Amino acid sequence: MIDIRDVEAAAARLDGIAVRTPLIRTHAIDEIAGGPVFIKPECLQVTGSFKIRGAYNFLSQLTAEQAQTGVVTFSSGNHAQGVAAAGAMLGIRTTIVMPEDAPRAKLDNTKRLGGEVVTYDRYTGDREAIARDIAARRGAVVVPSYDHDDIIAGQGTVGLEIARELQALELTPDRVLVCCGGGGLVAGSAIALSASFPDVHVHAVEPEQFDDTARSLQSGRRETVADDARSICDALQAHTPGKLTFDINRRLLARGLAVSDIEVRAAMRFAFRHLKLVVEPGGAVALAALLAGKVETNGRTTVVVISGGNVDLDLYAEIQREGSG
Repeated sequence: MIDIRDVEAAAARLDGIAVRTPLIRTHAIDEIAGGPVFIKPECLQVTGSFKIRGAYNFLSQLTAEQAQTGVVTFSSGNHAQGVAAAGAMLGIRTTIVMPEDAPRAKLDNTKRLGGEVVTYDRYTGDREAIARDIAARRGAVVVPSYDHDDIIAGQGTVGLEIARELQALELTPDRVLVCCGGGGLVAGSAIALSASFPDVHVHAVEPEQFDDTARSLQSGRRETVADDARSICDALQAHTPGKLTFDINRRLLARGLAVSDIEVRAAMRFAFRHLKLVVEPGGAVALAALLAGKVETNGRTTVVVISGGNVDLDLYAEIQREGSG
């Protein structure tokens, strides 16, 4: 199982590659929370989400032979862009299996970054099987989207940066809210945060119908979501936690939180109006949990991770107009 040394090693590999996104504050959110709130805006990251961290950490450790044969991955869009960007930086061919209904911005950006995109129906197809088949035919390496030590360690650099910046400010966080799909970001971040702040409460935040991590933390075993589950949060539609990520998360996390699509849309509007940040639905769930009062924040120091900002313009405009009346 990985530990803080793996996250620190990933940070060294990512130096000069990933943006060290700052912690930002605004009076508007402090007033709502009743205490200091720090926002970690990974929507400002390379490719518009935290995913470049894990992707580059994985690809940069391939052997010369593996790099020559290329890689294949499966993603709803953010991991796709991270892998495509890392592959372009390292000169590695990338093939990405993506749902045909992925946001157009994510599909187009993945192609622009040099990824070969293969689409499938997210409700009837098996993206992992498709990726494995392509990899077998080409002799390529499959890049997991979250359930791999190198991916988890790379994503954990988000938590490492939070810890280092708060330590520089001589502050100790009480709660850290992290967006959660398969659990790689929150698992890696929890490793880094708990190394510096053993008493911190790290919460995984998910869409209501995709709350498999929250329910798994409660039951003690990996739960699944219903086949007919739907959410505006296209980036967070994992159907069960990863094996590796859940082993970490059940050891290090506080309870999981879930938010509705309505709460997510409100958080996206808040981020634009008060933080001047463009945030995608999946990237807004942690902020939504805070704004909706899902955890006690009064008199506490809270950190909220905004995990991405890759959203189609039409959907984003629609959501912003909803609150303009």
